[in-house]
Amino acid sequence: MKIIALPEVRIYLQNLAHTLYEKEYFGFEETAKNYVIELFNDIKTNLSTKLHKSAPEYFDKYGKNMEYAGFRKNKNTTWYVFFTTYIENGEEIYLIRYINNNHAIAQYL
Repeated sequence: MKIIALPEVRIYLQNLAHTLYEKEYFGFEETAKNYVIELFNDIKTNLSTKLHKSAPEYFDKYGKNMEYAGFRKNKNTTWYVFFTTYIENGEEIYLIRYINNNHAIAQYL
């Protein structure tokens, strides 16, 4: 199994720690960075075992025929990872096309 994130997803995650710190979700920038690292490690480790659902049409702007899975990080926040799955040379590949949390996209799920 291989997990690949589109460049725009990688950029989003790189900026996420700074955003979380600037909006005072975390008191220290290092803590925000660790949060993002833990989130991505969770995705890499567990995406293949998570319950997948078909992504609603609203998310077709990020890719057609996607699925999504949720990653609950605390009692208030669940991150949703939208992806397509491919088989290449017998290996399952998860291409992450979009990621966001329930605070921003719950109304579309």
